[in-house]
Amino acid sequence: MCLGIPGEVVAVVDAERHLAKVDVAGVRRNVDVGLLDGAVAPGDWVLIHVGFAMARIDEGEARRALESLEAMGAAYAEEVEALRSSGAP
Repeated sequence: MCLGIPGEVVAVVDAERHLAKVDVAGVRRNVDVGLLDGAVAPGDWVLIHVGFAMARIDEGEARRALESLEAMGAAYAEEVEALRSSGAP
């Protein structure tokens, strides 16, 4: 199962290649933010699906989404573990 998971941008890694370091449940990975309108900055929240930021969301929406995902139990845990073990930067 693939879920859209909220993550917080912690750094812009490569502005030309549209890459940002995003924290998802304590796991930090580079994510392509090129599908978003405009630049992202540390502190921004994005909705991530298969390595791409699909939408910019506010912190309240991110918190609510994380609570809902955590309530799903195993499916959410599997997504976070897949992210953790992906070996992506």
